[in-house]
Amino acid sequence: MSADGSDAGGRRSRARVIWLTGLSAAGKSTVARLVAAELRARGEAVEVLDGDVVRRLLCADLGFSREDRETNARRIVFVADLLSRNGVNAIAAVISPYRQTRDQARQLLGERFVEVYVKASVEVCARRDVKDLYRRAFAGELAQFTGVSDPYEQPLAPEIVLDTEAQTPDESAAQVLAFLDERGA
Repeated sequence: MSADGSDAGGRRSRARVIWLTGLSAAGKSTVARLVAAELRARGEAVEVLDGDVVRRLLCADLGFSREDRETNARRIVFVADLLSRNGVNAIAAVISPYRQTRDQARQLLGERFVEVYVKASVEVCARRDVKDLYRRAFAGELAQFTGVSDPYEQPLAPEIVLDTEAQTPDESAAQVLAFLDERGA
């Protein structure tokens, strides 16, 4: 496959990189799992690149500085690119707080890239937080915590906005799937 997702015969791969970005506890992983399950039920190849899992297994050498967060995202883009060029839908559920890094992913992946902003306020995310991260961040125990002591740069023109304060996880997943169906993914 070439970088644009076409094979040697010029056929286009239908695989996409569905990049779910948003604050911790916004619902990225939940939506990713639901979308992946439906795509698998349809016979599609799909892999979920969950930010927590990737950081633990592929990026354990990185901290939370801006440079390390950008490196983390670039590694995920690299893996997602490989998967999607080879016919596997890659669903990245990653905070990826910096717009420039997401824009670089879009530039590399081209029309395979589908940016999904999983929108929820810091207050709602803090109430949902089962890992107790927001409490620790508000108490000053966690430095460089996105949305509290480190910025989150909202996407300017994502393909999809999921308002997880107003939508159920199933409704959010259905919105992503409907977009993919419209685009022929």
